[in-house]
Amino acid sequence: MTMRRPPSTSRGSGASAARIRLALQAALTLLLAAFLIVPVGMSMLAGVTRNAFVGLRSGFTLDWIAQVWSMYQGAVVLSLEVAFATLALTLLAGVPCGYALSRSRSRFARLLERGLMLPVAMPGLASALGLIVVYGGWRDFRASAGFIVVGHVVFTLPFMVRSVAAVCSSIDLRGLEEGAASLGAGFAQRLRTVVLPNIRPGIVAGALTVLTLSLGEFNLTWMLATPMTKTLPVGLADAYASLRLEVGSAYTLIFFLMIVPLLVLMQRVGVNQPTKASTR
Repeated sequence: MTMRRPPSTSRGSGASAARIRLALQAALTLLLAAFLIVPVGMSMLAGVTRNAFVGLRSGFTLDWIAQVWSMYQGAVVLSLEVAFATLALTLLAGVPCGYALSRSRSRFARLLERGLMLPVAMPGLASALGLIVVYGGWRDFRASAGFIVVGHVVFTLPFMVRSVAAVCSSIDLRGLEEGAASLGAGFAQRLRTVVLPNIRPGIVAGALTVLTLSLGEFNLTWMLATPMTKTLPVGLADAYASLRLEVGSAYTLIFFLMIVPLLVLMQRVGVNQPTKASTR
């Protein structure tokens, strides 16, 4: 006669194993988060201490931040101008392009989509060199911040296009437009009341990507920048290369304090707007 294990015992062992797996996953997640976040936190902490090698025992100070702001205030302002100009241009070009590519089934559209991804696959220095070879002869343009904006648009446009195209392909946008057209809505009205509200998550996701990439892009920007058009990443590299560690760390802290509010604001816009659109 065979003895069977009581059901309560097997259920208890299964629940215990699930708790162990959950604890291991949580521990691994915390370990990976610490591995990524702790170095950034320590770098920023060094920017508010008198001596980075001694730590907080050397005393708390804001002198390094004030020094960085006095030296690189122009780079901070220029980075914001370049980032928002890049965002505006990628919105104007990327949203219609992503929408058109998602609706087209032609081979040319697929080739165009693959061609748009080439700047992402290429090293930033190679893309910058190509821009210099083609447009470097225009001296006034070469020395302006607009030259950096063009480079950033070339680099970030694929992210906006793919983000919008992915959202357009995930919903029956063609059917929604045909339904609106059958009710008498023109193209402009369909675009405003049907297309844009439904693809807004893709637009916001693409905008977040474009903004963060533009603010943090170094390789391409370093090649395109001049002494008069130095952006945040280029200035950060100069600070770490030629100044004290505390100055470079304070620069990192300013960069962090500048970009986080922008990301939080844009994420809130992306969360709130679809809700408003759906209640109309």
